[in-house]
Amino acid sequence: MAQKKYTVADTGPRIEQFLNHILKLAGFQLAFTVAEGETPHPDFENPDLMLRFTGADVDLLLGNKAELLLALEHLTMEAIGMAPEEHSRICFDANDRRILRIEELRMSAQAAAERVKKSRQPFHFSPMNSRERRILHLALREETDVRSESVGEGPIRQVVIVPAEMKVLPEPVIPPRPRPEMDSAGGRPGFRDRGRGGRDGDRRGGPPRGGSRGPRRDFR
Repeated sequence: MAQKKYTVADTGPRIEQFLNHILKLAGFQLAFTVAEGETPHPDFENPDLMLRFTGADVDLLLGNKAELLLALEHLTMEAIGMAPEEHSRICFDANDRRILRIEELRMSAQAAAERVKKSRQPFHFSPMNSRERRILHLALREETDVRSESVGEGPIRQVVIVPAEMKVLPEPVIPPRPRPEMDSAGGRPGFRDRGRGGRDGDRRGGPPRGGSRGPRRDFR
């Protein structure tokens, strides 16, 4: 077994100091414990330390695919100066989410591999952090007809599964930007007050000068 680089005695107090400060500022009703790492899937993940969260706001951590939990994990690792390649040594969890996520990723990798075998076309996963990309790679390490590669940089870094013989890797798929929210009238942001003042009408919302109000335009 590889020697543990991060221990409860040495690293725990630094993590606790940072997280206690962040959670207090955010006003979250959360508690956490720092313990030696353990996992039922040692082939996929074998962290030095495991942090488990409990409390009234755990659901906030796990919402939207555990976005907030992963953000806290990343911020903590940056705060204590961990190198990106060592991020798998510390794991944040709540309600056994990590165990379920590992199984989900493993099954997704196998399903995607079967799809590529049949179609001979690349399959892109959504961008994810280095730990989850590693789990996908490990899940397919015994495959001979397909292989997994990481493509893209920074926030769009993602795993792509390709036929084993493919020489040139496909470009990463850039996730679409969220569409701007429409106002209650269905108009674009910033157009909400058009026709209620200035050149298009008086301040009381009356019709434009010089004639009656024409058909209302739809800016969608």
